[in-house]
Amino acid sequence: MAAQNETQQMQQANQSYDYLIIGGGVVAGYAATGIREQDQDGTIKILSNDQDVPYTRPALTKKLWTDSSFTEEQVPFHTTEETGAEIQLRSEVTAINRDRHTVQLADGSVIGYRKLLLATGSEPTKVKGPEDEHVIFFRSWEDYRKLRAQSGKHQHVLVVGGGYIGAELAAALVQNNTRATLIYPDNILGAKQFPEEIAHEYESAFKKAGVELVNGKRAESYRREDDELVLTLDDGTEIRGDSIVFGLGVSPRLSLAKDSGLEVTKGVVVDEYLRTSDPDIYAAGDIASYPDKILGRNLIGHVDHARKSGEAVGKAMAGSNEAYTHTPYFYSVVFDISWKAIGTLDPTLDTIVDKVNKGKVVYFLKDNKPAGILLWNAEADLDEVRQILQNPPADPAELKGAIQEK
Repeated sequence: MAAQNETQQMQQANQSYDYLIIGGGVVAGYAATGIREQDQDGTIKILSNDQDVPYTRPALTKKLWTDSSFTEEQVPFHTTEETGAEIQLRSEVTAINRDRHTVQLADGSVIGYRKLLLATGSEPTKVKGPEDEHVIFFRSWEDYRKLRAQSGKHQHVLVVGGGYIGAELAAALVQNNTRATLIYPDNILGAKQFPEEIAHEYESAFKKAGVELVNGKRAESYRREDDELVLTLDDGTEIRGDSIVFGLGVSPRLSLAKDSGLEVTKGVVVDEYLRTSDPDIYAAGDIASYPDKILGRNLIGHVDHARKSGEAVGKAMAGSNEAYTHTPYFYSVVFDISWKAIGTLDPTLDTIVDKVNKGKVVYFLKDNKPAGILLWNAEADLDEVRQILQNPPADPAELKGAIQEK
């Protein structure tokens, strides 16, 4: 009974908010803005396990390395100044009590909510090895600061992973007076996303820039030996460097949603308003399995989705009654290559490659209909891309010339 009374007193002693957001990333910043579009007075609290306020994540692997006019002062969103949201950093939420409309934090404190948003994002994939300041599983602004301090002066950085993060970081490092070795499992860099001719072009750009490529290999583990880090690959070979940065993909953080009894499949299941199976709890960004009007039910871990779903869910929480109807795109920029895509990029599908000026448009076909469209060094209207995915021509041959540069 004493314990029960203590819990009740704690719940009474802690504050309650109209809108409580778990997660402090891109979704959180945009959700606070969306809330304010509908509700000027409701109280907003953001609980973040990051050490920085919400910020623009893409800059961490792109502009901060390649655009001298873009500085760290431009990274944060200024969420508190613009929306009045309270932000509590370095805070871990351990449980949600749906009946009481409260959440519990690792420090034992309890915070109440009227509407709750789960924006917990994703966790980077790890590899076996000791904690080390020079080993970074790249995800956060703090990770960028660490890597930046360890780059330059011909330092040797081993970059593990040939996806977005790994490729962009290898390109960023080699352009900033750093020796970069990129280790990836494909025989050709980008082969899991791009048709072979484009993958060869992509890989060649890295070779030309001086990135040392180690293809067809996976990292098994790492260890420190004196002033060097030693990375062991799946064939037993070892590579030595001054630092290791991993970009091996991510997994959505779903444990809070699962433990609280919400409907969860590969992601937290939400409706067109980004509401979960509990009408007072919403989810957006990486963790949300949402019904896309073009692509069907989907789980998307890219920044366009984080921004748009964040703003939409904030408005919905505040009573807008507007469905989330945006079909997100994803993109990357390395060296002189810029690409954008919507839908599925799978080179095992039938493909149509259409040359457009100096670039290309690639259609990935499933059942003779485009399941995904890639714009390779081609600036086209993304709404036109969405329109073709939604209403494709009966004959795939008609896709040639369907998308032109702006």
